[in-house]
Amino acid sequence: MMTTQPKPGEGSDQVSTGTAPGYFIDVAGVEDPFVRGLLASCATVFEIKPAMAALLTNGTPSIEGGTIEPGAMVRGDVIVGEGAVIEAGAMVDGPVYVGPGSVIAMGARVRDHSVIGPNCHIGWGAEIARSLLVSDVRMKHVSFVGDSVLGRHVNVGALVSTTALRVNGGRVTEPATKEITVLLGDRRIGTGQTKFGSVVADDTAIPAGAILQPGTLIGPRTILYPRGQVGGFFPAGSQVR
Repeated sequence: MMTTQPKPGEGSDQVSTGTAPGYFIDVAGVEDPFVRGLLASCATVFEIKPAMAALLTNGTPSIEGGTIEPGAMVRGDVIVGEGAVIEAGAMVDGPVYVGPGSVIAMGARVRDHSVIGPNCHIGWGAEIARSLLVSDVRMKHVSFVGDSVLGRHVNVGALVSTTALRVNGGRVTEPATKEITVLLGDRRIGTGQTKFGSVVADDTAIPAGAILQPGTLIGPRTILYPRGQVGGFFPAGSQVR
């Protein structure tokens, strides 16, 4: 993989900048108060998934106005915001938050402890697990996003998959025991989690067929060209071929 990118910084400044939610997502531009509050409560992107799980477990906001069509398979605590639709034939296992205006289409699946922000469209064959989609995310084709964060206006191509589990040490066990780490400059940073997928910044398109390795961090304005495997930390403005 050839990457053209700005020269990264060094030391603690790079670590604090390269792991802050605000580096990847314009938090002030997030209109949904639930999603904005979640992001604002986290000092690093590694805190988002546990914070999201805690919020959903301890009680989601009281929001009404969405539609769950007859024939949708909905289990557990699922909040459907104003104008949002869970179509017949979709599967949603709570606790899950579906923000205003979002569509979970027929044949889509959303697993527990996921937050789907406003105006997202999850299409047939798309699956989401334990992930945050901030807003205006498009996953209209067969694809998988797990244990990950997708920012604003992210497009997920067909047959895209995030991976979140280390499989380089022999037999895979459940629950997982090996911590996922990320490399920032010359420092390897622990995520504190044994399952951690990817963070994809605002206004990024993931091309069809891409596989994102565990601990992938993609900064804003990054251009991803068609590529089978993508992994590592890509600062803002990178070009990944």
